[in-house]
Amino acid sequence: MHQNRRLCKGSAGMKFEVLSTPGHLISLAARGFARLSEARLKPLGFGVGHLPVLVALRDGRANTQRDLARFAKIEQPSMAQMLVRMERDGLIQRTPDAADGRSSRVALTGVARARLPDACATLLEGNREALSGFTNEEAAQLVALLTRVIANLDRVANAETSPHNP
Repeated sequence: MHQNRRLCKGSAGMKFEVLSTPGHLISLAARGFARLSEARLKPLGFGVGHLPVLVALRDGRANTQRDLARFAKIEQPSMAQMLVRMERDGLIQRTPDAADGRSSRVALTGVARARLPDACATLLEGNREALSGFTNEEAAQLVALLTRVIANLDRVANAETSPHNP
């Protein structure tokens, strides 16, 4: 009886174990990566959520709160809070935007720039450990498959929030 509660009927009428679905397994893997990464990044003064911001600033992909929020795929209020903490911790600096007095430009500090290579190396080591026993081809295939899943999820989310979809 208990086992049947965990089983769901799929669209083709087949039963499947809900805890073995890709969504659940990806969620577990993401939480595991986040825990490992947080623990290893903390001594460097970074958090997992900082990484998209740090990389975007380093690579020149974004330099305003709005663009950083889009890049990191989070809401602007969450980005605003993160930037306040990062500024407090000496990781970023903000300067008024000469073209738009209502916004500011965000840049990495020297401290963040100096620590970022170690943070990237730490994350890559964690990925290597998590993919232990995978061939290079399997790891590349996993990345390709996850990239497709993310694109599908973005497409579905965009369709559901589209003004054409009530």
